[in-house]
Amino acid sequence: MNSASRLSDLNAFVAVARAGGFREGARASGMSASGLSEAVRRLEAQLGVRLLNRTTRSTVPTEVGKDLLERLGPALTEMEAALDVVNRFRDRPAGTLRLNVPVSAARLVLPAIVPPFLATYPDIRLEVITEESFVDVLAAGCDAGIRYEERLEQDMIAVPIGPREQRFATAASPAYLDTHGRPEHPRDLLGHACLRTRFAKRTMAPWEFERDGEVVRVDPPAPLTVVAGGGADLVVEAAVAGIGIVSLFEDWLRPYFDRGALERVLEPWWQRFSGPFLYYPGHRLAPAPLRAFIDFIKARPHDTPLRAAVE
Repeated sequence: MNSASRLSDLNAFVAVARAGGFREGARASGMSASGLSEAVRRLEAQLGVRLLNRTTRSTVPTEVGKDLLERLGPALTEMEAALDVVNRFRDRPAGTLRLNVPVSAARLVLPAIVPPFLATYPDIRLEVITEESFVDVLAAGCDAGIRYEERLEQDMIAVPIGPREQRFATAASPAYLDTHGRPEHPRDLLGHACLRTRFAKRTMAPWEFERDGEVVRVDPPAPLTVVAGGGADLVVEAAVAGIGIVSLFEDWLRPYFDRGALERVLEPWWQRFSGPFLYYPGHRLAPAPLRAFIDFIKARPHDTPLRAAVE
């Protein structure tokens, strides 16, 4: 008999002995009377002694059974106290939650989530690592990550987080457009200075536009190129200064649109894409801080997702 089975049988014996009968023990423990009876018989056979005297009117411990019950008492009390600690931890999660996210998520998604989450769970410490490339979150020492759909691995659980639909926006300063003209078609960008980003260790991808089912890809000249993430602010400021046209998340550029520092360019051609997902390995139980974070974002209202991605 393994230790788990023996512990289960000991618990059955204690339930019956304390309740004074198998039916009473079943009501107290939530087990069936027949299951308790079988567990006690199994324990008695394994120990080679009778633990309970059974009559039609009562079930009472034998002398050996009384001694065993007395000795088990402190150990079971300690076990119950330990389980209470676990239950309290589950009800009030504590510990560190490490998330690996792209800069865009740290800037556009997490600000609306992190403050109320930390206010709800004051015992959780949140650590956010920004990184643009897809990483093995466990190998990186993180509990979960945030990425977009095309960069998720198949064996990951993915939960929608943040806006469920986003757009890439192109923009330039009014002064630049007054001087160089306003593009009317994506191919017009080939005659403009464009401020571009690329992922580290990857070639620069063309800009992609879509309208009425027509997809147009262009590879315009770039007087300034930065690596995605940390360099994004530089291309935006360069665009504000009138150096050229920038392409970035619409939400990133929205404050500049609102104050007139940048003007929308080719808006009917802006491409839509699915919003980000929280992802984590599905082959193990989620740590309590991560479980709390998952439940928290699931409870938040979202726009309708472009595809279902549920745990």
